[in-house]
Amino acid sequence: MNHAMVRFILGRLLMLEALMMLPSLVVGLVYREPWSLLQSFLFPMLLLLLAGVSISLRTPSNRSIFALEGFVVVSLSWFMLSLFGCIPFLLSGTIPRFVDAFFEASSGFTTTGASVIANVEILPRSILFWRSSTHLVGGMGVLVFALAIMPRIGSDAVHILKAEVPGPIFGKIMPRVHNTARFLYLIYLAFTAVLVLLLLLGGMPLFDSLVHAFGAAGTGGFSIKNASIAYYDSAYIETVLAVGMLLFGINFNLYFLLLFRQAKVALKNEELRWYFGFIAASILLISLIVMPQYDSFPRLLKDVSFTVSSIITTTGFAVTDFNEWPLAAHFILLLLMFCGAMSGSTGGGLKVSRAAIYIKTTLQEVRRAISPNRRIPVRFEQKPLSANLQRSVSYYFMIYMVFFCLCVLIVSFGSPNFTTSFSSVAATLNNIGPGLDMVGPAATYAAHTDVSKITLIVAMIAGRLEIIPVLILFSPRTWRKT
Repeated sequence: MNHAMVRFILGRLLMLEALMMLPSLVVGLVYREPWSLLQSFLFPMLLLLLAGVSISLRTPSNRSIFALEGFVVVSLSWFMLSLFGCIPFLLSGTIPRFVDAFFEASSGFTTTGASVIANVEILPRSILFWRSSTHLVGGMGVLVFALAIMPRIGSDAVHILKAEVPGPIFGKIMPRVHNTARFLYLIYLAFTAVLVLLLLLGGMPLFDSLVHAFGAAGTGGFSIKNASIAYYDSAYIETVLAVGMLLFGINFNLYFLLLFRQAKVALKNEELRWYFGFIAASILLISLIVMPQYDSFPRLLKDVSFTVSSIITTTGFAVTDFNEWPLAAHFILLLLMFCGAMSGSTGGGLKVSRAAIYIKTTLQEVRRAISPNRRIPVRFEQKPLSANLQRSVSYYFMIYMVFFCLCVLIVSFGSPNFTTSFSSVAATLNNIGPGLDMVGPAATYAAHTDVSKITLIVAMIAGRLEIIPVLILFSPRTWRKT
């Protein structure tokens, strides 16, 4: 493994994180926050700059990056950025315990949105802005952002992009990796700016519009109100955010096709049809289930549509406490948690493409059992699925389930019931945020033990990176000298 190049990239990322804290410092100055709060950002910024410069001052002579380096860099960077990102919470005293602060920072960068803070409305504006800005960078990917502004890493950086961009199939949309990263971020930031503008038009204050747009864009879900989006009691704001979340749950490669006038190709995308099919079916079924609890059909449709949009895109914003819905609705929401958004989007979960492949493969096995002599290939996106892709998708599902069950087992030792432990892992591994029972949309993760919180931190980062990079990081063979 090219250790020198790994250190070089990590050093540059530390310097980048120092730059990321600058807007929060500016927010503190604008709102005239006390010097003690400003120091909460100044000190870690200096620390990050010194650490970054010290380990990346010299450019390595061998700048090659292969798959192993890509996985290691991606995994280490997310743990490292979350570790340093929790310092402002600690120094400001807003989250005095290290494990809790680490949990909050990890939740922000992985765009999970799970929180240990019971009353966010008393937090300083600078801390709120830092908390939400981690969603913005983490949504598209910290290293995608780094590649967009640091093209000198080299063409082999495609291995980094592969390790961080979620989904079973990876494809560059431009010949050069840094051009791909830049274009993805331009689309991402442009959509975020439009969302901010639309929220402003709905009467939401500028600061609120920024942080909620960050949460929707990164499909993270951190709000600055204890009641989340329900606080604003605005059908317009809820509609804008519901549509915005769904748009950010779409593969960004399709937006590239639309911009270059290839709308027919984009609309023929099979994963897109499955995505909207899951959404429509879920809204219909949940509406029928919860209908007896509502007197107003428009309110019913609004609450259900927003909740489905929030859960399938793994955002976690809430307009109602779905803990109060019947068990059948909980089951559908859990299925959406595991399914997640489209590949190449800012959403988490297994991804719609994998869910579609699982369904198609299962139906194919049933047909094969009925007619053993028939050989009909499984097709996806108008092409037969290769044996290697089918095998990799199946292996990932097995790894996912083993990892999930292990996390549930560990968390269950400190949980009051199975629903809490199961949904806590489901909500963190799939980067959603709110779960069920004691971690529902109106609750927090503060009651979990430290061991459970550390397990959920690993689950959040593993879920964001689709598990494999984290397993490679903790494998002894990765660090063995050759």
